[in-house]
Amino acid sequence: MTRENATPAQASAGLRLGRGRLKVYLGAAPGVGKTFRMLEEGLRRSARGTDVVVGLVECHGRQRTEAMLGGLEVLPRARRTYRGAELTELDLDGVLARGPRVVLIDELAHTNVPGGRHPRRWQDVEDLLDAGIEVITTVNIQHLESLNDVVRRITGVLQHETVPDEVVRGADQVELVDMAPEGLRRRIVHGNVYAPEKVEAALSNYFRIGNLIALRQLALLWLAERVDERLQDYRAEHGIHRVWETRERVVVALTGGPEGETLLRRAARIADRTGGGDLLAVHVAREDGLTGAGSGTLDRQRELVESLGGTFHQVVGEDVPRALLRFARDHDATQLVLGTSRRGRFNRFLTGPGIGETTVHLSGDIDVHMVTHEASAGGRRHRGAGPLGSR
Repeated sequence: MTRENATPAQASAGLRLGRGRLKVYLGAAPGVGKTFRMLEEGLRRSARGTDVVVGLVECHGRQRTEAMLGGLEVLPRARRTYRGAELTELDLDGVLARGPRVVLIDELAHTNVPGGRHPRRWQDVEDLLDAGIEVITTVNIQHLESLNDVVRRITGVLQHETVPDEVVRGADQVELVDMAPEGLRRRIVHGNVYAPEKVEAALSNYFRIGNLIALRQLALLWLAERVDERLQDYRAEHGIHRVWETRERVVVALTGGPEGETLLRRAARIADRTGGGDLLAVHVAREDGLTGAGSGTLDRQRELVESLGGTFHQVVGEDVPRALLRFARDHDATQLVLGTSRRGRFNRFLTGPGIGETTVHLSGDIDVHMVTHEASAGGRRHRGAGPLGSR
């Protein structure tokens, strides 16, 4: 349908005339209820008058899931013969010919039986989106390409079916379907996920408590990163430069001096006290490419920050305070940790304010913590905009 032949009623109902919207139900593990949630949404939207069809849903013999299909139009599947067996697939041409407002398609990472337009189901979905059809789909965290090797190390199972991360990242909505490991194992025991003869093997292998905890954490961290990206995009689009304290981020400034390890450990403790905030270490190099620091010292400090669960960054700038604060604001940091000056009081009197004092003066809504160390000139601990370890 084109913009020219869309009726006012269709336009007011929210008909998308360009590329269709994509919603992904992301599962932390198989069996958490992605398909059920997708069908629930389809039924709700159908009841409100939206033209919703089922392109392909895998019920895996689950009676409650199969019962939900009774309230929706289910399109016929394409039949293909492969190695002597007759199999069914999503009928891409059939969905395009039907032209629904919304189509439900399960298992985005699925590999298609040869004979269709594309080798992978996510490519079929791209065609539907290009045709202006809204797609609601499902995928498990272990099928994301970037996590393939991580999941293999955790579970011992190599996932051959994967989806490029940018496909899921590019979705208009990603909704996590989560469940506590103990709850998922109970579902398996009660026969709500696998046939009885497969339950014991599932619980003893892929669905061990440790595996499920790790997969759940992967899903939460991946989604949190995507949410953070969208928040940064929103702030950039709307010209919002002030810090939004949605998550504590602690930036520690490294000079390349020996005090760096003390600062990193102190900053890590601050991040931990805030409920596991992010830790970012940054070193400001001069514009002529000289860092003013021994590379060996910085290499050791890079290893330390990574071992503490943080990340190491290097930026270029002659004005160190402004370079530090620009980095902190670009990363939506809430706290900045610096070492106190190595210069004596008389030297500071002759040459004016140092990096720390200037940074505090310009910091605005970012808390600056000045941490004493063995190389500092003074013996007293100075605190900037807020008490050490607090907001």
